[in-house]
Amino acid sequence: MGRPLPTERVVLRGSEGAIETLLDLPHEVRGIALVCHPHPLFGGASTNKVAHTLARVFRDLGYATMRPNFRGVGASEGTHDHGEGETEDMLSVVAWAQSRWGCLPLALGGFSFGGYVQTRVAGRLADSMTPVQRLALVGMAAGHAADGSRHYDTGPLPEGVPALVIHGENDETVALANVLAWARPQELPVTVVPGADHFFHGKLHVIRNILTGAWAPL
Repeated sequence: MGRPLPTERVVLRGSEGAIETLLDLPHEVRGIALVCHPHPLFGGASTNKVAHTLARVFRDLGYATMRPNFRGVGASEGTHDHGEGETEDMLSVVAWAQSRWGCLPLALGGFSFGGYVQTRVAGRLADSMTPVQRLALVGMAAGHAADGSRHYDTGPLPEGVPALVIHGENDETVALANVLAWARPQELPVTVVPGADHFFHGKLHVIRNILTGAWAPL
């Protein structure tokens, strides 16, 4: 397969202007993946280590992987919209990718606030010609943040979406109990990483191993 291709940077267009996006491409594109970073008002960006890990996993599985910056981050224009406008922007990024590579199998990955956005994206795409076929949610945002500064009214996933939910045992930003309460009525398993904090310091390899152990390359 040769050495990995270098990450590319492209600027796409959304309803509020530019969407700066990083592309991690396999040598042979067999699917499309979208990865979303954590909360933009708390330092989240496409270069976040967890988002980067998700992107590399999807790339190695054969996906053309896009890591956009949310509104107001890097060269992306617009202002934070609490998930509403961000969802619309991510749908625009998916549409761009499909115009470039066609209607290939679609996967989504999100970390923290990015996971919250991806649940909304998955719901919007559920009845489309290209529903989500794989979904990875890491450090999922659900319920009240531990500091009380914000609340995520995270809806259920579309029925039938194969999802892997990974959460740190010692997550200090979103309590594990919050994610279990969100997952319980959906009968959705949650993989708990012992000793991991919200940012999975020293545990990124565990995320990679969970995903590659569950999903075969396309």
